Amino acid sequence: MVIVLFGAPGVGKGTQAQLLSQRYGIAHLSTGEAFRQAIQQRTPLGKQVQEYVHNGLLVPDELATAVVAELLVQSPYNERCILDGFPRTLQQARALDELLAHQGRSVALVINICVAEEEIVRRLLARGRPDDTEAVIRQRLAVYAEQTHPVLEYYRQQGKLHEVDGNADIETVHQRIVAVVFNTIGPLGDAASLHRASE
Repeated sequence: MVIVLFGAPGVGKGTQAQLLSQRYGIAHLSTGEAFRQAIQQRTPLGKQVQEYVHNGLLVPDELATAVVAELLVQSPYNERCILDGFPRTLQQARALDELLAHQGRSVALVINICVAEEEIVRRLLARGRPDDTEAVIRQRLAVYAEQTHPVLEYYRQQGKLHEVDGNADIETVHQRIVAVVFNTIGPLGDAASLHRASE
């Protein structure tokens, strides 16, 4: 069983994924953090990823999918997990379905966190990361809007997409997400119902 947290850079996917991970006891797989770690360690993959990240571009489908495919077969991600930052394109979404199908798993739920663009820019500038200049942020948002909209439609057609208003404090957004998970998958902490949702 896999839950996907979706939304533009800066909407708080990472924070909300961590909160859900703690609440449900489900592993949190952050592709953004995996990319940053690869860059810091200057691995071959990291060197390829670096030029894209630092220029506000999406990591190519093949690279991103390779990272996720490698992680999904490793513990604890090979059971239940929350995906944060993947998939970001239609090709990645289809590849994820294929990867999970080979493991006898599936995406159970996709939660799209919606936040206004100007609020996203404000939040990202406040983080103070070297690659978070306003020009780069707006480029990332433009690329996001162009390339990831079809992913939402892909999951909407599957009946798996749920949208949550992210224009609120962290706890309020968390409670909104918990309500969606509860209504879609089952009671909080009910591992049996989470398992049934993946079958």
